[in-house]
This record gives sequence, structure tokens and C-alpha cells, in this order.
Amino acid sequence: MHIHILGICGTFMGGLAALAREAGHRVTGCDAGVYPPMSDQLRALDIELIEGFDADQMALQPDLYVIGNVVSRARLADGSPKFPLMEAILEAGAPYTSGPQWLSEHVLQGKHVLAVAGTHGKTTTTSMLAWVLEQTGLEPGFLVGGVPLNFGVSARLGGGKYFVIEADEYDTAFFDKRSKFVHYRPRTAILNNLEFDHADIFDDLAAIERQFHHLVRTVPGSGRVVVNGLEESLTRVLGQGCWSEVRTFGSAISDFVAEGEPSQFQVLQAGQPVAEVRWAIGGVHNQLNALAAMAAAEHVGVSPAVAAQALATFENVKRRMEVRGTVQREGGGITIYDDFAHHPTAIRTTVNGLRRQVGQARILAIFEPRSNTMKLGTMKAQLPWSLEEADLAFCHSGGLGWDAAAALEPMGTKAQVGANIDEVIAQVLAQVQPGDHLLCMSNGGFGGIHAKLLEALAG
Repeated sequence: MHIHILGICGTFMGGLAALAREAGHRVTGCDAGVYPPMSDQLRALDIELIEGFDADQMALQPDLYVIGNVVSRARLADGSPKFPLMEAILEAGAPYTSGPQWLSEHVLQGKHVLAVAGTHGKTTTTSMLAWVLEQTGLEPGFLVGGVPLNFGVSARLGGGKYFVIEADEYDTAFFDKRSKFVHYRPRTAILNNLEFDHADIFDDLAAIERQFHHLVRTVPGSGRVVVNGLEESLTRVLGQGCWSEVRTFGSAISDFVAEGEPSQFQVLQAGQPVAEVRWAIGGVHNQLNALAAMAAAEHVGVSPAVAAQALATFENVKRRMEVRGTVQREGGGITIYDDFAHHPTAIRTTVNGLRRQVGQARILAIFEPRSNTMKLGTMKAQLPWSLEEADLAFCHSGGLGWDAAAALEPMGTKAQVGANIDEVIAQVLAQVQPGDHLLCMSNGGFGGIHAKLLEALAG
């Protein structure tokens, strides 16, 4: 079968493309704004990428179009369609489906699906869980919204009956406004945390809680729901109904509890020590992610002690506190990191994780409010709070409909705003000192700022 994927460079759709290619299908796709790591992965799989959504792609005559949720019926200022290819598909009556629906019907059917949902930590926790199952010989398939360093790819079919998937609450497609994860029908589900996000499609937190309840509804009675015991929002989700075994983690009275520092901690189950995790991953958030992965792995027969051994060799995910390079200077090297953080809570958690790692060294937080929620300005008031532990903050404000300088005013001289990437780089170069840690945060390519900073500092 030949499938043509619209929006192929998104993390989910790119992973789906990799699975379809591995399954033997001919895969082509199109998108706007093609950037690594997904573009590199797709080209390595010999998948033809087309820039844009022009209607002339109909000449490819695929058997099926798979539509990503980036595609809409939107019109440009001149009245022409923003996605001419989609209009042509509809006019021709050509066969099309959504990515989650295709995945459900062609990959997940008959599998024991382990789904990882939550506002934060989905990608990392999914990667942890897949690695634990891999290390115990279960050969899981997986689809992750990033590239786990242990695997080097974001998706694979696997050789066993288990499939681990990052379960996103974002909507499925312009013609299916349910959350993606309701298509996955997991037998094991992790509810990692739940905050307000995706202000472009959800009116309030209660609307997202309702979608999480719909996910819980799909878990069978013999299944397991793993829930963060620290989250009131998830308590409300379970209060709407749960028909499966529940295991909690995080709070002092949870089934799975961590004692000790994030880099080395005891795992208690029902109050009894059952494992010890020693690894190179920092941050309390990753400690919680590990507990969630262990509780889910136990449901398929992996003991916490065995899971802890696997986590000792976990290498995290690309663009999760990924060191892009260090420039040596007299007085100390300047290190540049790349991180996917974009929600204020994720930014705060990421900065805190780096702070624990580097101690009193200076952290320069360089970020762009790029997600749809942040572009709307829904959470702009939380930005000073999210950047509290940074010594300096630099915001790329291009494309925003709100005043970033006003939002960051409570930070005083600690914060600067640049209208474009070059301006932000100039601001950073004027302030950087030997020994600094430059933390770049965006859920997009950020205009290649990491490489540009490395080049400028080396020069």
C-alpha cells in the first residue's frame, strides 16, 4: 500500500511514517517547516518528503491519505485555502483517515498497549518504559514523540505482543476532535500529571479532565491505570469512574514511593524497599517518571528490581537536556543545551533540573513561547515564575500577539526580549561569561539557535 502523510514531520506523524515503512508500505509525505531530528530520521528511512501542501501532490495517487492534526480547512487572507491538498482530497472523494485511526487499525490491533498520558513527561516516561521492556527481553514496539537515545529511532514495530505509546491529549484531526489517545485502547495506562494546556482546543482544565476520563473508560477490567498521587486533577478524573486496577505513585501514601536524591533513590512498594535506582538522569520530575514506568512495567511481569537495573542504563531522549556542545574558555567552558520545554511548568522543571546539576554556576535561559497555548498568551503571567532559578532569561518574541517584555517585567534586568533570533543571540553574547550554562528551550527548531550560538562563541 502507498500512503501519503500530510504533516509528516510532526513527532507523532513522523513516528507513524517509520512504522508504516517498517511494515512494508510505500510512504511519502508533505509538511511545512521541515527540521531535525524528524526530517533526518525520515530521510534515513528513504521516505520522500515534499515541502508544502500543494494540490499537485494528488498526482502521486496514493492508496490512502493519512491526515495530521496540523491540517485544517483554514483560509488565507486572500480567501485561498491554507491546505490546497486537503481541499483536493475532499473534492476528489479520495480515501483518507487520521493518524491515530490508522495506527489503531494497522499497528495496535491485538497488542497489549501501554499508553503514557500527561501534560508533562510523556516522551521521557514512554522512552523509559520501552527501555525497561527492551532490557528484559520483551522486544516492545513503541512510538515516542521524540528520539530515545537508547534506540536511536522514535518508533518501531517490535517483535513481541507489547506496544508502548506516547498518548497525547491533543485532538486527532480537523474531522475528529477527540483526543488522540482514545484511539489506542490501552491495557496499561499511565496518567503522569494533568495541567491546563492546549488553550487552542480546550476551554478549561475540566475539558481536558473529561478527555482523560474517556481514556480511562477504554482500559479493560484486567488492565491497570497508573496515577500520579500528587495531582488533584487526576483524582477528579478517577472520580468520574474507573473500572480497572489502580496503582499510584509520587505521594507519601502511594503504592510506589521514592526516597533519596533523584540520581540515587530507593523505591518503596506498599512501604517496603523493593529496588534502588542509580542513574545519570537528574530532576525530581524524572524520579516520578521512573516510578510511573516501574509501576506500568510491573503490570506486564517486570519486577521493580529488574526495572531499576534497566533504568541504570537509560540515556534519556534527544532534546531533553541534550548537550549540543561546549566551547572552552579560560575560566571555564560554556555549555549549550537543547530542551523541548515550552509549557511554563516544564520550563520551571527543566531549569530546576539543571540548577541541581550545576549548583551555583550561572544558567542563561533562552526560550521561545512557540506552542499554540503560549502564542495565545494564556500562560504568559506564569513565565517569571517558571524562570525563577535562572540567572538571566532571553525570550524570542517573534510572531507573538502579546507583549513579552511586559510579561517578563517582574524579572527586571534579569530578562531581555529579542524580536528575532539574531537579536537574541546578540543579547546572549553580550552577557555570557566563562562557566555559563546556556539552556535553549523550544518545541520547534528555534531557528537553529544552538548551532549559531556555538559558532559565534567559537569565533
